[in-house]
Amino acid sequence: MIIMAPVLLILLGATEILQADLLPDEKISLLPPVNFTIKVTGLAQVLLHWEPNPDQEQRNVNLEYQVKINAPKEDDYETRITESKCVTILHKGFSASVRTILQNDHSLLASSWASAELHDPPGSPGTSVVNLTCTTNTIADNYSHLRPYQVSLHCTWLVGTDAPEDTQYFLYYRYGSWTEECQEYSKDSLGRNIACWFPRTFIRSRGRDWLAVLVNGSSKHSAIKPFDQLFALHAIDRINPPLNVTAEIEGTRLSIQWEKPVSAFPIHCFDYEVKIHNARNGYLQIEKMMTNAFISIIDDLSKYDVQVRAAVSSMCREAGLWSEWSQPIYVGKDEHKPLREWFLIVLMATICFILLILLLICRICHLWIKLFPPIPAPKSSIKDLFVTANYEKAGSVETEIEVISYIEKPGVETLEDSVF
Repeated sequence: MIIMAPVLLILLGATEILQADLLPDEKISLLPPVNFTIKVTGLAQVLLHWEPNPDQEQRNVNLEYQVKINAPKEDDYETRITESKCVTILHKGFSASVRTILQNDHSLLASSWASAELHDPPGSPGTSVVNLTCTTNTIADNYSHLRPYQVSLHCTWLVGTDAPEDTQYFLYYRYGSWTEECQEYSKDSLGRNIACWFPRTFIRSRGRDWLAVLVNGSSKHSAIKPFDQLFALHAIDRINPPLNVTAEIEGTRLSIQWEKPVSAFPIHCFDYEVKIHNARNGYLQIEKMMTNAFISIIDDLSKYDVQVRAAVSSMCREAGLWSEWSQPIYVGKDEHKPLREWFLIVLMATICFILLILLLICRICHLWIKLFPPIPAPKSSIKDLFVTANYEKAGSVETEIEVISYIEKPGVETLEDSVF
């Protein structure tokens, strides 16, 4: 124990000395960085650079720097190096500040701020484009093994409210280190560019970098103010619909299958929605799943139309847009055929009922005889001869009537014929 005591004292003393070296002196004075500059290095991209203050007192401490973005959008972060790359819009200008800091678990020491600024680009107010929107879409490239999928880009905008009629706009995009100018434009009635189409780009659909788009312009009458905007790929990527959607009915089981969309993402990176519409009663069923098959119990007396759409799962990137619905697949019995049959039955029954009512009316009111009177039958010449002879012999009306009645009895006509 006597031998261990000096050793413990030595260790405690060394620990105190080490902590004194590690802990910052509260009386230390921190000076701000010098030569702070902001340099534009690309579309919507700047490089912040500064140097440590040469008069800063050097001690066995690790100095850090706090960077604060003042405009166009406030942000702040810390770094140990003397430069920082920032992706941001620049048509509103840009300003930032940096200071030296020294911190531990108990306190924070900081210098004053060093600031720099980029002014907004020149141009007349109201001449820049408005409502700039962009979408991307993935297509298969069967001719390239290195990049089997290509990404197209389509952007549209509106002409500035105060832009002269001779204004012409031009679009550029930057993704990563690649910058490209648009070559295919759509124009308005005055010949001004209002949309741009890139069939192939350097954009990677699985990438996470920001897409920067700049639209500037020119006019003989006014300076056109440029406009830039940042797009997150997951927010503008238009996913393709699922492929080869099939649907089959076996009894009361509806089996639906499909394949993943044309995309650089693997099969496990998709969420799906299945829409089943009952055409007979209008019932709509929508189911969400992660597999590429679905089975539902249905009414086998109805007709159904089935559609599927897809979206990239949050497991592979941030949630984005759903694709369009696939083309409808129709299965089941046709609901329109029995309706047509019932319609014909009701129509024939109605016609028969109306005809029956008309016949009853005609019989009751003797309309049939009035409309179609009977045609008199021709009289017999022999009968007319006997009637004439009897008229000559008769001396009164009563005798005439009796003779005529007698002649009309059966068998008499044969007797008279034999006499003559």
